[in-house]
Amino acid sequence: MASDGKKAPYTLQIGPIHPSLKEPVMFTFEMDGEQVRSVDFAPGQTHRGIEWMGMRRNPVQIVHLTDRICGICGIVHTLAFSLAVEQIAEIQVPERADYIRVILHEFERIQSHLLWAGVAAHELGFDSLLHLTWRVREQAMDVIENLTGNRVNYGIVQVGGVRRDIVPEQYKIIEDCLSTYEGLLTKLLNLFLDDTTIAMRCRDTGVLTRKEAIELCTVGPTSRASGVNMDLRQDYPYAAYGDLDVRAVLPEPHMGETHGDVYDRIVVRLFEVGQSCQIIRQCLSEMPSGPYTAEEKPAKILAICKKATGEAIGRVEAPRGECLHYVRMDGKESPTSWKVKASSYSNLMSWIPMLKDEQIADIPIIVASIDPCLSCTDRVAIVRNGEKSILTKEDLTRLSVEKTRRLQR
Repeated sequence: MASDGKKAPYTLQIGPIHPSLKEPVMFTFEMDGEQVRSVDFAPGQTHRGIEWMGMRRNPVQIVHLTDRICGICGIVHTLAFSLAVEQIAEIQVPERADYIRVILHEFERIQSHLLWAGVAAHELGFDSLLHLTWRVREQAMDVIENLTGNRVNYGIVQVGGVRRDIVPEQYKIIEDCLSTYEGLLTKLLNLFLDDTTIAMRCRDTGVLTRKEAIELCTVGPTSRASGVNMDLRQDYPYAAYGDLDVRAVLPEPHMGETHGDVYDRIVVRLFEVGQSCQIIRQCLSEMPSGPYTAEEKPAKILAICKKATGEAIGRVEAPRGECLHYVRMDGKESPTSWKVKASSYSNLMSWIPMLKDEQIADIPIIVASIDPCLSCTDRVAIVRNGEKSILTKEDLTRLSVEKTRRLQR
């Protein structure tokens, strides 16, 4: 208590994230009771050295490293890196490979958005909805495994194309999966968007205005949920996207207005699941024939890359937004420079306006709403009047669930 009898402001620290995972973050909140008055954070407390390792390997080997930057966005990073190298080495990717890349890219978007939807439901205290979304996500993972051989670290994209073709026998597996999701989409939309409690927890919570989204250079669903009409697949098509009908998913056409809140971020991601199904169907119906790699032997690709000089940027619309890889090559076996900027890096600053004036119980869902590529919060330390107490991640989740239960009553 302050000397005047009022509750004294105090500091609330969240983090850092477990150091073995990338992008650990330390949050520092200035609190007034249960309300956030200001927030700051410090990312980048751990560096795994992937770029350093890559600059000591050749481009064919680096592709396998890029597949391990993110467990959810394997296609994204391998594709972005390959696009950059292909530009420098002037390697022409066959049309069929471009279509296969898009199909796998969109399946990755589907499973990523469904994973996020489950996490969001859990943060709000709806674990039955978590189990439903993660159960239906399994079908997309099964298709990815059937097409690539792996559920994660797919190893399907290579410089010059893809490692495996999609044969006619696999079309039915893909189409069965798409039919399942198209049938489930209405149910998922109803469960998330027509639930009164979810609306009370998410509507006008964690608001990011269109102006703030642009000024903070946000990307992906975080940006589109604030009404920014931006999507690399639409604005700067790569792979086969130039041949496809892709438009950025915005809240207003579906909900009649844009709030830029957690609820709108749910809207964008769920409708993007439906859009991905349509894109995959279009790819299957328009799939060109021909080879699926520029060169069958990786040694030939490597020989071309060793002679290449120049620099390029590969840009890809990841499930979380724009991801880019910068590569510079000087006619040597290894790149002289390789820099990765994942989409989470662009979205982290949006937490500051989102969290201001919100309650402690809303922190978990607001932080999760940008779908950050971060591991679980290690701990929370509260310092009040010089005394420190510890809140675990379970304590934060409990506070969020208790708020949901209060609203339901």
